[in-house]
Amino acid sequence: MEKRILIVEDEPDIREAMAEAVAQENFIVSTASNGEEGLKKALAEKPDLILLDIVMPIMDGHEVLKKLRQDVWGQNAKVIMLTSMDDVKNIAEAHTGSITDYVIKAHSSLDEIINKIRVSIYS
Repeated sequence: MEKRILIVEDEPDIREAMAEAVAQENFIVSTASNGEEGLKKALAEKPDLILLDIVMPIMDGHEVLKKLRQDVWGQNAKVIMLTSMDDVKNIAEAHTGSITDYVIKAHSSLDEIINKIRVSIYS
């Protein structure tokens, strides 16, 4: 069965590049451009993995993760946090939500992100 990936990212260029790379790996991709939309799609679609940006309008990634973890399905949803920040506070806060992995966008190529997706889904 094909695996579903939800990409929640407010930067259109990054969102589209990631969606294209993920789709080329034969995953089913859906996207959201802010946290509120991302949370709604996550709970409706129940993807196998969520790529979740931290800094977004309306609802940031930490808030999305907190609300996701309050849902029965969302408690065990696999989430890779995406951020442009590599400061310790954000990494620590993301890990309190039991994330699967953490990607610093500026330090990661699309190939590295795809590898993290594969490891997260198939582990």
